[in-house]
Amino acid sequence: PGLPKTSGKTSGKTSEKILAALKQDGYLTIPYLASMIGVTERSIERNIQKLQEQNKLRRIGPAKGGYWEVVE
Repeated sequence: PGLPKTSGKTSGKTSEKILAALKQDGYLTIPYLASMIGVTERSIERNIQKLQEQNKLRRIGPAKGGYWEVVE
């Protein structure tokens, strides 16, 4: 019983959670997202990179002091 397993990774769900969180607050940090979603910071970084490649997420401004924009 339970949900069918996909290749062990739930990156699809993680990226959805990242987008949902950043839609609420584009100023969230990677460490905060990691603890909120319950994955590693590295996992958040990989997902964010993937989302940027898919043009679903944009970084506005510098790494420090900038924010994330979710592209609809």
